[in-house]
Amino acid sequence: RLAESGGGSVQTGGSLRLSCESSGHTFSCMGWFRQAPGKAREGVAVIDMDGRTNYANSVNGRFTLSQDSAKNTLYLQMNDLRPEDTAMYVCAADMHLRQCNPEILKSQYGFRGPGTQVTVSS
Repeated sequence: RLAESGGGSVQTGGSLRLSCESSGHTFSCMGWFRQAPGKAREGVAVIDMDGRTNYANSVNGRFTLSQDSAKNTLYLQMNDLRPEDTAMYVCAADMHLRQCNPEILKSQYGFRGPGTQVTVSS
């Protein structure tokens, strides 16, 4: 079970930090994808069980993943937000995925949260 928090509304250039609390399972891959109305689902960022991260080109350099193992929580720090980042952000994870990649996890996950809305105004 995954539960997101931290979404909200900001202006262009602002920052938000999303949190994803898990139930304590050990995942081979965990991360975020986003879905905006009328747009294709987009993988955003992932982290594998060795702590290696992988980001979509659209967010690379602006978004950063981190985790607090003691709290079973994954964080997505989002800086320099743009209107095109507006979407529902969903935390997803899988216990068996071998290739931990944002574009793979977005459609091959065993667990997901309900999502948290991020809105960036110009």
